[in-house]
Amino acid sequence: MTYLTQAAIAADQQLLLRVTACAAAKGASDPAFWAQSHVWQLSAQPGWDAAYAYAIAHGVERPGADESVIGDGMILAAVQLLRPPPDTTDSPMSPAE
Repeated sequence: MTYLTQAAIAADQQLLLRVTACAAAKGASDPAFWAQSHVWQLSAQPGWDAAYAYAIAHGVERPGADESVIGDGMILAAVQLLRPPPDTTDSPMSPAE
């Protein structure tokens, strides 16, 4: 991974919007804030830098918007890894009760 590629990923607004959409679908209460606050961890996900650098080297003008570069499955896996499951301790059906 190069830090330059990682920084380019972190600054890619189309990719950030895609991550935001995924976070929303996974129930983040403020998906835009969640995505922005995790942008550096997301940019360091395994395989993202290689895919992004390859796309740039081969003339892809908007790699963050191109689903063949960083696919939805890659985004989903990263969001699931970085976003803990919802807290169920306050649930009416909590096993503690």
